[in-house]
Amino acid sequence: MTKAFKVLGFSVGHRRVRRLMRKHDIRVVRTRRLKMTTNSAHRQIIEPNLLRKNFSPTAVNQEGTADITYTRTHEGWVYLAVELDLFLRRVVGWNLETRITADLAVTVLKCAIALRQPQAGTCASC
Repeated sequence: MTKAFKVLGFSVGHRRVRRLMRKHDIRVVRTRRLKMTTNSAHRQIIEPNLLRKNFSPTAVNQEGTADITYTRTHEGWVYLAVELDLFLRRVVGWNLETRITADLAVTVLKCAIALRQPQAGTCASC
């Protein structure tokens, strides 16, 4: 806004513009292009969600869940994959990469298995 006023010939600073915008309840609407992170047109098998958001473990290492999130940094996008033990509500594996690949998720699961050494029958849901 300050630049726009200066182009129009007004001599104003950014603090004055901010104060006037606040006084008149004018807000900047920022639009950002949506980053496509999911490819739904793949030919890979989609495993069923066995937990169906019914998180009720009675002991450690019975149920786990994983998720991937992303954020923009000064160096570009980074993707964080995390595995949680649902009984402890604790991170048992994580991985940070600059690209979202299957290896991102596989590394997290391998890390969680190496750390917790779960028994056969442990259920993990993504």
